[in-house]
Amino acid sequence: MTAAKTSAPGTDPLADRSTREWQAADASHFLHPFTDHQALATKGVRVITRGEGVYVWDSEGHRIFDAMSGLWCVNVGYGQEALIDAATRQMRTLPFYNSFFQTTTPPAIALAERLARLAPPQFRHVFFSGSGSEGNDTNLRLARRYWDLMGEPQRDIVISRRNAYHGSTLAAASLGGMEAMHTQGGLPIPGIVHIGQPHYWAHRDGAAKGLSRDEFGLVAARWLEEKIVEVGPDKVAAFIAEPVQGAGGVIVPPDTYWPEIQRICDRYGILLVSDEVICGFGRTGRWWGCETFGTKPDLMTFAKGITSGYVPLGGVMVGERVARVLIEQGGEFEHGFTYSGHPVACAVALANLDLIEQLGLVERVHDDTGPYLAQQLATLLDHPIVAEVQSCGLMAAIQLCRDARTREAFAPEVAIGMVCRRHCFDNGLVMRAVGDRMIVAPPLIMTRAQVDEMCGLIRQALDETHAEALAAGWRAPAGA
Repeated sequence: MTAAKTSAPGTDPLADRSTREWQAADASHFLHPFTDHQALATKGVRVITRGEGVYVWDSEGHRIFDAMSGLWCVNVGYGQEALIDAATRQMRTLPFYNSFFQTTTPPAIALAERLARLAPPQFRHVFFSGSGSEGNDTNLRLARRYWDLMGEPQRDIVISRRNAYHGSTLAAASLGGMEAMHTQGGLPIPGIVHIGQPHYWAHRDGAAKGLSRDEFGLVAARWLEEKIVEVGPDKVAAFIAEPVQGAGGVIVPPDTYWPEIQRICDRYGILLVSDEVICGFGRTGRWWGCETFGTKPDLMTFAKGITSGYVPLGGVMVGERVARVLIEQGGEFEHGFTYSGHPVACAVALANLDLIEQLGLVERVHDDTGPYLAQQLATLLDHPIVAEVQSCGLMAAIQLCRDARTREAFAPEVAIGMVCRRHCFDNGLVMRAVGDRMIVAPPLIMTRAQVDEMCGLIRQALDETHAEALAAGWRAPAGA
C-alpha cells in the first residue's frame, strides 16, 4: 500500500483520494470495531462514499444494495433532506447544551413528549443516552436503583440470554451473551447470568428435538423460571431480551415464547426490559417489538432507528412502575452522559419520526412489504443449501446447511456464511453473516420492486456459494 497523504492546514481533509490512498490512511490510523486489524490492513478496507435511498456507493463507483440499513439503523434510507435540514437549523440555533444542572433544551423536551405518545401506555418518561450500549448500561443502573429504593437492595441480578447482543460497553457486553466478547476482558461483570436462547434450529438435536416450534417455545421460556429459582427469586432484579434477537442471527421466537416470559416475570415480580435498539420504530411492523409480541415491559431501550442513524442518539423508555419510584422517593440518580438529550440529535429524531409517520412506513411494513418479503424469501426454500427462512417485518434470516434434505450443517472450518457474504458483496449486496445464517434488515422505505431485486441478488449469491461448495468438496452433488 502507498503512504497516506496528509492534508495541509486549511485544505479539505475529505478531498478526493484514490481508493488505495484511503486504504493506506485507514490502515495507518483507524482501529475499527469488531475487527481483526492485521487481516483488514492486508486486505484493504471498503470505502463507502455516498448513499441514496436503499443504495450506497463505494470509492470505486460500485452501487451496492444496502440490505442491512447501515447497521440496522437507516430506516428512512439515505439522503432524506428533511433530516439534513433539521440538523442544520438546530446547529445554527443551538448546536449543543447539556441536560445536567437542572437545565434542558426545547428539542429534548419535544422528543421526550413525542416518544411518550408513540410508546405503549405504561411509558411516560425518557432517559436519553448517546447509544444503545449506553441505554442498556442505564437499564442496569435503573433496575438496581429501583430495587434499592424499594428496600430490596439484594435484588441486583439481571438475567439475559446466551447469544444475545446488548452493546459493547462493559455492562452492555456483560448483559449480552456473546461468548467471544466475554472471553476478552473477564466478562461478564458480577450480577449477570444467562439462559438459553429460543432458537428452534440451533436446538433441533437437543432441547427442541421431537418438539413443535410452539412446544419448544414453552420449554425455552421456562429456562427463565428455572434460573430465577436457581438464583433465588428474592435476588433477581430483571430479565432483559430483544423481541427478536438481531445480531445473534435474527432469531424469531416461537409464538408461545413471549406470553410465557411475561407470565414468569409477573409471577416473580421482576422487571422486564425490552431491548428495542433494532426492533423499535417500525422494523417488526409495529412501532415497537414488544407490541408485535404482546409484552408489557417496564424498561425499553431504543437507539438506531430513532434518528435513522443520521446522528447518534439512544435512550430508555422508563415505565411508570420505575419512574414513579425514582420521582416520588427522591434522591439523586447518579448517572448520565454529556450527550444525554443532545439538541441536534433530538431535532433530527423529531424530523425522522415525522417522516416515518408521513410515509406510513410502519403500516407499510406491517401490511405490504413485510408480508411480501416473507413470501419472496420463502421461494428460496427450494435451494439445496437453504434449510430455513425466518422473517419478522423487515428483518429476516436464511439458514444455510450442507444438505437441506438432511439438515446437516457445514463443517465449522468452512465458514460458509462468510463465503456467501463474499459472493453477496461481489454482486453488489450488503448481507450479513452470523455463523451459517445470512441476515437482512433493509431500509423501511424499500419497495416491492426492491424486495424482488434484493431476493434476486440473494439467490445469485446462494447459487455461487453452492457452486463453490461443490467445487471444494464441502458438500456432495445432489442425488449422491
